[in-house]
Amino acid sequence: MPSEHDLNADSVPEEGVIRVPYDRLSADALNGIIEEFISREGTDYGDYDYSFDDKKDQVHAQIRRGQVVILFDPVGETCQLALADQLPPGL
Repeated sequence: MPSEHDLNADSVPEEGVIRVPYDRLSADALNGIIEEFISREGTDYGDYDYSFDDKKDQVHAQIRRGQVVILFDPVGETCQLALADQLPPGL
């Protein structure tokens, strides 16, 4: 599962970022965002060894529960995941 170090408000731009409801994305787009996130170097899942599919399932479940949100920066044309409880108010 993503740790607080991997998903934090410090890396979230505060202006111009759009919160994207996951259910508005195609399954392929959502999978692509999740796969890109978990394939980044430095993603820490602790002392446990999870398969790539297990990691995808865990992140997808966190998104469905609202613990993790998808953010889109139209200026940089980038997507990222962030912990919902660490976002600035109103985002």
